[in-house]
Amino acid sequence: MRYLPILAIAPLGIAGQLHAEDTPGRFGHPNEKSLGIYIGSDLTEDGATYLGGFGHEPSSHWLEIVPSQEHPEGATMTVGVTEDARIPGELTEIPQVEETFKYITSNYSEFAGFPPPLTNGGLNEHGVAARDIWSPSRPELVEMSEEAAEDEPQTGPQYSDLARIAMERATSAREAVEIIGSLIDEHGFSTYGGNSHLFADENEGWVFINYAGAKGLWAAERLEADEVRVSYPGYINEFPASPDDDDDYMASDNLIDFAREQAWWDGNGDSLDLQEVYGQPFPAEDPGDFYPSFYTEGRNPPEREEELRDMAPIKLKDMLAYVRDPRWSTDFSGYGQVAQIRPDTHPELQTLWVAVTSAITTPFVPIPIGTEEVPPEFKQHRYMTKDADSHFLDPDYGPLEATRYATRTFKRLLYHTCENPQDFLQPVTGDIEAFEQNLLDSRARIEREALALFESDEGDEARRYLTDMTQRSLLDSLALGEDLVRNVERQTRDRYGIRMPEGEASKGDTTPATSQHMAREGWGAMIHCYQQSMDEYPREHGRYEEDRALRP
Repeated sequence: MRYLPILAIAPLGIAGQLHAEDTPGRFGHPNEKSLGIYIGSDLTEDGATYLGGFGHEPSSHWLEIVPSQEHPEGATMTVGVTEDARIPGELTEIPQVEETFKYITSNYSEFAGFPPPLTNGGLNEHGVAARDIWSPSRPELVEMSEEAAEDEPQTGPQYSDLARIAMERATSAREAVEIIGSLIDEHGFSTYGGNSHLFADENEGWVFINYAGAKGLWAAERLEADEVRVSYPGYINEFPASPDDDDDYMASDNLIDFAREQAWWDGNGDSLDLQEVYGQPFPAEDPGDFYPSFYTEGRNPPEREEELRDMAPIKLKDMLAYVRDPRWSTDFSGYGQVAQIRPDTHPELQTLWVAVTSAITTPFVPIPIGTEEVPPEFKQHRYMTKDADSHFLDPDYGPLEATRYATRTFKRLLYHTCENPQDFLQPVTGDIEAFEQNLLDSRARIEREALALFESDEGDEARRYLTDMTQRSLLDSLALGEDLVRNVERQTRDRYGIRMPEGEASKGDTTPATSQHMAREGWGAMIHCYQQSMDEYPREHGRYEEDRALRP
């Protein structure tokens, strides 16, 4: 018996899929990307602040640990977008600071025509975490940006520039907001239609919205230790009409006056709802039929926040399971991250848990800030990397490219697992979460040994130790992925055979389906593992450990 692929199907085009030319937006898909989750420390079992989520980008992803660096006087950095961006712009130079901080991040190579490498944030050496999340501005603002770009290309930092700068320069979540807000005030903002950021430290979080419109509009709201915020998309509701009088809010100088000038707010009262004034409805409020219903319905921040509040006190492994949830962890989710920012912890033991690609079939591995390097298998390779097909490989990259590529391994596991999730999702998840539990069980010992070295003024030795342990864990996760994909592929062959594509050839075309364009539907089709009958979500981490793909 042959099984159909587990795809998100829209009701147009071949096999019910939506063709790129029928889809919204200049590049054939809506601006609906990424997930960010803030959990204040009062709501967590260990008293840590959690910041988790992922990015949605159709490209390669890899891990980087960027060291702290000193820069000479007069140094600059390149920011902005090119003429190939969704809303065209041009690159410019802005001043670089004298010292940039160390941080851990996931890099990728493609989104909206922006120049690579791109990042959505991570965790820096001062315990500041960042997530970048889509936040579509109201259509009139997007049109203003497009019209302005027709006269003069947009300039100023874009979302990735701001996320990277926050990691390089901020010592607190509040300072991250102050830094990127002042950069927008001074240099402008290059947009693809509206965006947001979540920042967190051990004490608090901040949500930051940068609106389209070519007017430098931005707003920020403080999140306290007893709050939950899900940016899916990023949003701010009630906002004071005089934000300068309240330390819990920040904004561009023109934010309030512009809303009144456009008659989007009547000026009555002491506050306005920024989501209503400057944003668009949440996808769940206006679902349409572009994405599958479960996926669109999940994009409802208030419902997700209520789910998470009901889970309090939240454990670290609850967050890992939540980011892995198949309602949103699909082929679209490029990686997974959970920053665990703990009070009274040595700065170099603050940790970012990272799944190098979609967490639905990828283990999270803890990377403490003291770690100095990840294995080459987790760095940039040519697979799905922008422009990788345009030239032969530079000899400088030969040894790196010769290594295995973790992202490719876990993508293979995703594609096999999601072809028949009723058979494989729960056993694969069982093995992955058993592996994560072993990492959780060993962390206290590893951190005690590292802390003893730090306290004995043997910082270099402590970093070597943390690097060694992190690299072992990452390579062990890759070995698990390879074992799982071999096993799932073997069982797939035995039970069903490997399904071949049907393709879509035009009349007179003799090109076999296996040689046709592999992404012909653009964002109109999605590989995912969700089946409503399989389980109730959210679910407990480790629930499937008795039903594992790899038997002991």
